[in-house]
Amino acid sequence: MSPTLSLPISQAFIGKPQDHVKETHQPKSTNRENPCQQTPKDVKLSKRKLLSSTALGLLGAGVSVAKPARAEPESPIASTSSRMSYSSFLRYLDEGVVRKVDLFENGTVAIAEIYNPALDKIQRVKIQLPGLPQELLRRMKDKNVDFAAHPAEINWGAAINDLLGNFALPLIFLGSLLLRTSSTNSPGGPNLPFGLGRSKAKFQMEPNTGVTFDDVAGVDEAKQDFQEIVEFLKTPEKFTAVGARIPKGVLLVGPPGTGKTLLAKAIPGEAGVPFFSLSGSEFIEMFVGVGASRVRDLFNKAKANSPCLVFIDEIDAVGRQRGTGIGGGNDEREQTLNQLLTEMDGFTGNTGVIVIAATNRPEILDAALLRPGRFDRQVTVGLPDIRGREEILKVHSNNKKLDKDVSLSVIAMRTPGFSGADLANLMNEAAILAGRRGKDRITLQEMDDSIDRIVAGMEGTKMTDGKNKILVAYHEIGHAICATLTPGHDLVQKVTLIPRGQARGITWFLPGEDPSLVSKRQLFAKIVGGLGGRAAEEVIFGEPEITTGAAGDLQQITQIARQMVTTFGMSEIGPLALVDPAVQSGDVVLRMLARNNMSEKLAEDIDRSVRNIIESAHEIAKEHIRNNREAVDKLVEVLLEKETLAGDEFRAILSEFTNIPTENVNRTSIREMITA
Repeated sequence: MSPTLSLPISQAFIGKPQDHVKETHQPKSTNRENPCQQTPKDVKLSKRKLLSSTALGLLGAGVSVAKPARAEPESPIASTSSRMSYSSFLRYLDEGVVRKVDLFENGTVAIAEIYNPALDKIQRVKIQLPGLPQELLRRMKDKNVDFAAHPAEINWGAAINDLLGNFALPLIFLGSLLLRTSSTNSPGGPNLPFGLGRSKAKFQMEPNTGVTFDDVAGVDEAKQDFQEIVEFLKTPEKFTAVGARIPKGVLLVGPPGTGKTLLAKAIPGEAGVPFFSLSGSEFIEMFVGVGASRVRDLFNKAKANSPCLVFIDEIDAVGRQRGTGIGGGNDEREQTLNQLLTEMDGFTGNTGVIVIAATNRPEILDAALLRPGRFDRQVTVGLPDIRGREEILKVHSNNKKLDKDVSLSVIAMRTPGFSGADLANLMNEAAILAGRRGKDRITLQEMDDSIDRIVAGMEGTKMTDGKNKILVAYHEIGHAICATLTPGHDLVQKVTLIPRGQARGITWFLPGEDPSLVSKRQLFAKIVGGLGGRAAEEVIFGEPEITTGAAGDLQQITQIARQMVTTFGMSEIGPLALVDPAVQSGDVVLRMLARNNMSEKLAEDIDRSVRNIIESAHEIAKEHIRNNREAVDKLVEVLLEKETLAGDEFRAILSEFTNIPTENVNRTSIREMITA
């Protein structure tokens, strides 16, 4: 009996049926791969042979068949259009009809030569491999399949295009730099493209800053110096007739917020001359030489518009001392400073340009910058005194509606140490509170709440009745009693249990006069008052029940006591300055460079003196609490009921139990003190 034969699909399309096959009516096939496929019914085919012939027949349709004699594919992947799934490839591999396999693209693509026994031909197909598993290599070795891996062909045209694409943008950028490079004689300086060397100063030919000397208050001395400069610019012949020359530079020195920039804005508005303004940080860039070039460009423009004013804010950004060991001699900041020194007073001179600079760190400026001829005047703009604060409050309250009970004199007295910026913020906060509460005018309540918020922080949640509230009440009454009974201390303004910021309760004091000069007795009284809270906790609740509430008080009184010993010479050690001023400076570099010349014996004496001052003040505070225990209990009872106790009411209750020092009795009323 002859074996069962497979009928190739290609014969169903182009060949005639075999002689021994009987032609019958053929129904339509349901095979998805070839809907036109027809299978004779009278031919008995095995299922496996039928599947093999079907798949291989489909591969042969429209595909060029390679000759078996040629093992290497001429066109590896592009010439092969027929594809085969990986599972079908493995099946043909098991049947032993795979003759050769060529691997491309790191083993992810294979071109296989598969023998079709029905056609007696070798067909080439493309298979997408899931990587190159070791199991596949082992199976090809077991079947003696000839396989080889081929490196990827290099498309030189595409590679050159990619290379040019990668370098196109840098080449264009470099070309534009070369085309736009400034010439040697340009204001921006040589070899600085895109105007990097040009000054960023804001220029006003006819200044309109909106600020005049009428808007500047509380700094009368500084304002007088600048009024002289304005008068010199308006009528120079008045001064040149007697041989005077205009100052080349004015340096404004003072704490932040005191009005240095405000003064600088007022000068051009009064003088009416061209005005350049910029910050010291605008000179500095990451490119070497840019800062010096910008300085040259700035002064070239200023000389072309002379007489004019140049204002440099925060000049410490560029005028730091040279040779501090940081940055080296070629540092960009130092080169910028060198150019600034040359432009202000160098070989060529500088005529008709007045430089005004401002800083709050004069101790770090270079000595060559501060000498006469560059900055002829140094104007100190300090914190305003009580009269200055009142004038500043008047300026900032011009556009605000104040209640008739609001006294700016009282507000000025309650704000020692406030700068002009702080007072402006105070008036704005009071106006915001009045608007939030639906009022049409700012009352004394809004002013008090604004001061408390600026000094101590936002108001917190009120404490509920309990042990903590009672302890805080005794703590704050202890502060108030010890301060009131100690001669030289400031008056108690109010005592409150309303938390603000980190404080659970606060005792406010009202200074009798401006604290510009403070005596030894006043400093010692501050230490006694600061220890009053801890003394009350010890006497009332016992030493085991003292709390952490006195942490801030202890830091303050320790700092005061150490300053009395090391800075003010108010101890048994004697009138000696025992701390280098550089150590007390806020600059980190100066503190690092300062040498410690203090001996161990002297350090021990300082610690002992500080401790003696604090211990003696602590004993006085505890004695005040013990001797006035009945008054303490009464005041705590009233404070727990009202939560806020005014200073006059506090002193009235305390005077029923003990005698208040005469100097405090004579100042019991704030209004009487003001009118006096």
